[in-house]
Amino acid sequence: MRYFTQPRLVEARLCVLSLVFWGLQRECGANIRTCPPPCACFGELVDCSRLKRGQMPETIPEWTLLYFSFHPHRKLNHNELDAIPDLGSVASNVTTLIVANNKISRISIERLRAFLVLETLDLSNNNIVDLKASSFPTLPLKNLYLNNNRISSLETGCFTNLSSTLQVLRLNRNRLSSIPAKIFQLPSLHHLDLSRNRVRRVEGLTFHGLHALRSLKMQRNGLSRLMDGAFWGLSNMEVLQLDYNNLTEVSKGWLYGLLTLHQLHLSHNAFSRIRPDAWEFCQKLSELNLSSNHLSRLEESSFVGLSLLDQLHIGNNRVSFIADGAFKGLSSLQMLDLQNNEISWTIEDMNGPFSALDKLKKLFLQGNKIRSVTKKSFSGLDALQHLDLSNNAIMSIQANAFSQMKNLQDLRLNTSSLLCDCQLKWFPVWVAEQSFLSCVNASCAHPQMLKGRSMFSVSQEDFVCDDFPKPQITVQPETQSALKGGNVTFVCSAASSSDSPMTFAWKKDNEVLNDVEIHNQAHLRMQGGAAGDTEVTEYTTTLQLRTVDFSSEGKYQCVISNHFGSSYSTKARLTMYKTIMIIHSNDIRQLVMI
Repeated sequence: MRYFTQPRLVEARLCVLSLVFWGLQRECGANIRTCPPPCACFGELVDCSRLKRGQMPETIPEWTLLYFSFHPHRKLNHNELDAIPDLGSVASNVTTLIVANNKISRISIERLRAFLVLETLDLSNNNIVDLKASSFPTLPLKNLYLNNNRISSLETGCFTNLSSTLQVLRLNRNRLSSIPAKIFQLPSLHHLDLSRNRVRRVEGLTFHGLHALRSLKMQRNGLSRLMDGAFWGLSNMEVLQLDYNNLTEVSKGWLYGLLTLHQLHLSHNAFSRIRPDAWEFCQKLSELNLSSNHLSRLEESSFVGLSLLDQLHIGNNRVSFIADGAFKGLSSLQMLDLQNNEISWTIEDMNGPFSALDKLKKLFLQGNKIRSVTKKSFSGLDALQHLDLSNNAIMSIQANAFSQMKNLQDLRLNTSSLLCDCQLKWFPVWVAEQSFLSCVNASCAHPQMLKGRSMFSVSQEDFVCDDFPKPQITVQPETQSALKGGNVTFVCSAASSSDSPMTFAWKKDNEVLNDVEIHNQAHLRMQGGAAGDTEVTEYTTTLQLRTVDFSSEGKYQCVISNHFGSSYSTKARLTMYKTIMIIHSNDIRQLVMI
C-alpha cells in the first residue's frame, strides 16, 4: 500500500513522509536525498514499508516533522512492534494512530499520554491479553479498535478515562468468557462489537451505563442464557445482533428496556418458542430475523404488538403449523420470508392465512411442502408484487388462485408434478398474459400421455378430465353433540382413479391427532364418464373417540392423501351436552351446570 500526496505550504513544495508500516514514503522536489538503505527507491519515491523492527532507520529525519504537523495520521501496522512507539514531540499532533498487525502485548499508559489529541487508536491484531484499570490515560479518544487480540479479562475501570468521548469500541475476536456487570461506563458510546468471543451468559444490568448505545454485536459467542434485564439501560439501542448462538427462547425478560430497538437479528440459534408476550418492550421493531432456528409453530400470539414491523425472516426453520391469525396485527409488514420450512396445509386448506397482510409486497415460500394452491391461499394480498413458490412439488392450482393479486410483478414457480387436467387449462394462458413465462418452469406428471412435457407445450384441447387421480372427498364428517363419557364416531370417505397408495390423517383444531383409534378400508367400484367406465377406489376412514369429555370439544377434519395430492374435508364440530340439575332449597331454585 503506497500513498502519493503533494501538500503545499505557502506555495513551497514539501517533501512528504508517511510512516506506513514503519517505513518512509517520500515524494520530493528536485533536491532528493540519498536513498536510505534498506529502503527501495523508485524515481522520487522512497519505499521502506514492511521492514522488520531491526531493519528500520534508527532516526527519522527532521525534515519529515513538518509533514507530521499537517498530516496527523500515523500508520505503523504490519511490523514486529512489541510496544506502542515513542514518536517524541510528534505524538502531540497525531489524531489517528494505527499499530495493527504487530506483536504488542500490553498497552503502555506512559506512551499514550503523549498523544494529546488522539481520536482513533487501532490496536487490532496484536497480542494483548487483558485490559487493566490503568491501561488508558485521559484521552479525547472516539474510536478504539482492540479486535483480534487475546483479551480474556476486563478489569473494572479500564475504560474510565475514555468515558466522556469514546463512541466506537471493537472487542470482537477476543477470548472474553464473561462480561463484568457495568464494566462499560461509557455514556457517549454508540457502537459496541463483542462478536466472536466466548460469552455464554449475560447477566442483568451488564450493559448499564451505555445510555447512548445504538448498536450491539454479540454474534458467534455460544450464548445460551440471557437473564432478565440483560440489556436494561440501553434505552437508545436501535440494532441488536445475536446471530449464531445457542439461544432457545424469545421472552420479554431479556428484551426488557429495548424500547427503541429497530432491528433484532436472531438467526442461527436454537429458538423453538416465542412466548406470547415476548415483544411487549420492543414494539418499534422494523426488522426481525428468526431464520435458521428450530421453530415449528407460529401461534396467534407469536407476533402480537409488532405493528411497525416491515421485514420478518422465518426461513430455514421447521414451521408446519401456522395458527389462524398468526400474522394479525402486522399491519406494516412488507416482506415475509418463510422459505425452507415444512408448510403445506397452511396454503392448501386455510382460508386466507395471509389476509391480514394488506401491505405485503414480497412473500417467499420456496422449499416447502406445498402441493396444491387454492383460490383462497393468497386472498387479501392486494399489494403483493413478488411471490416465490419455487422448489415445491406443486400438483394442482385452482382457477383464479392468483387473480386477486393485481400488483403481482414476479411469480417464481418450478414443478414437474402438475396434474395437467381440465382444471389447469387456465394457468398457462394466464402466465403468458402476465409475462411470467421466464420465471415459471412447470411440466406435467399426469396423465401419462403428457408426462414430462412442459405445460406450455400442451394444447388447450389436451387439458381434459378423464380421471381424477387426486383424492376427492365424497363423504364429509358430520357435526355432533355428545354426553360426557359417551363414544363418538366421525366418518370420512374419498375416491380416486389412481392406484397410488393412500394415507389418512385426522386433525383436531388444525393439529394432527396421534395415538387415536382410526379404522381405514377401501373398495373398488366402477364410475362412468365421458371416456367410458373408470375403475375407482373409494376409501373410508373412521375416527373413534371413546369416553369423551369437555376436552374433546373442537373441530375435527380428515385429510386423505396420495402421490397426487391431499384433500381436506370440511371441519365437523364436536360439542358436549351440559346436564342441568335443579336443586330445591328453602323454596329457592338454583340451576347448576355440570
